[in-house]
Amino acid sequence: MRPSVAPKPSMIYVMGNTFGSLFKISTWGESHGGGVGVVIDGCPSLLPLEEADIQRDLDRRRPGQSKITTQRNEADTAEILSGVFEGKTIGTPIAILVRNEDAMPAAYDHLKDVYRPSHADFTYDAKYGTRNWQGGGRSSARETIGRVAAGAVARSLLRESTDMEVLAWVSQIHNIKAEVQNENVNFDEIESEITRCPDREASDAMVSAITEARKNGDSLGGVITCLVRRVPAGLGVPVFDRLEADLAKAMLSLPASKGFDIGSGFSSVEMKGSEHNDAFTPGDSSPVTTSNHSGGVQGGITNGSEILFRVAFKPTATISAPQETVDKSNNSVTLEAKGRHDPCVLPRAVPMVEAMTLLVLADHWLRNQTARINN
Repeated sequence: MRPSVAPKPSMIYVMGNTFGSLFKISTWGESHGGGVGVVIDGCPSLLPLEEADIQRDLDRRRPGQSKITTQRNEADTAEILSGVFEGKTIGTPIAILVRNEDAMPAAYDHLKDVYRPSHADFTYDAKYGTRNWQGGGRSSARETIGRVAAGAVARSLLRESTDMEVLAWVSQIHNIKAEVQNENVNFDEIESEITRCPDREASDAMVSAITEARKNGDSLGGVITCLVRRVPAGLGVPVFDRLEADLAKAMLSLPASKGFDIGSGFSSVEMKGSEHNDAFTPGDSSPVTTSNHSGGVQGGITNGSEILFRVAFKPTATISAPQETVDKSNNSVTLEAKGRHDPCVLPRAVPMVEAMTLLVLADHWLRNQTARINN
């Protein structure tokens, strides 16, 4: 007699909403729901932290901040719900809430049964059998509020414990490339331009290009460069948790991101080993390299040089120009999307890139505290 077989349980799908190993975050919320936020677990106690520390970075990410971003009007005010007492962390999970105040779900009624090209509409349906069509739900860039809030906490942690500085800026939009001296770029210079490109001439050209794209119902993509200064040697874990691997996962988890390269990146294929190798020379207290084709990471571990990488972002998927697509019944339809969207995500993605970098660095800094017995 054949043994009885238990009924096959229904398949249960779970989203990947958690990031990190020791400094761990879980984001939650949808674009047009009641709010969005994050739970941070693993932050050490006694770290000075106030809502103002978080708000500074949220203000850089929020919609409606300039004429070249979406005109959704959100203050994105951070509320710390737990994990902080008398102005300091207490070692328990930190929950941060940002309420949605200008949600307009009815503006997306026309998308209920239509799949937007190059968006997550069809793929979410294919995986889960359902989707939140109001602004994209979890696939909306509004989800990144939780990341930026958590990144601000990570920034505070690293500022208390290290001398590292994380700076990101827009280095290219469409075919307009900035001329930037990495060693001289600074936060005020980046923030003085609504594009967050510290090259004034290139920034002006970018504004014109974005404005023209929006006028034509179109969108533009580009590249964000990120630089980490004063990096200690030794961050990163072989083999699968190499620092550049974690950075790549962090960046490619951002909405609209399509490419990542670090150091010489893809241009290294045109170099010989004798040209690419970063030679060591004696430093004040430890070896230093005479070049930085590695982008500050060798063998998956930081070597003490600056970390330098780039992230490519595609043009915003939702555009108002007519596009051919299909509906849920697989019928051909012409879509003219409505709603409020960024004609170019790059200016608001700068704090997102910084946040994900800070989360990776904070996680690896904490992990490094247990790397050896005399650490």
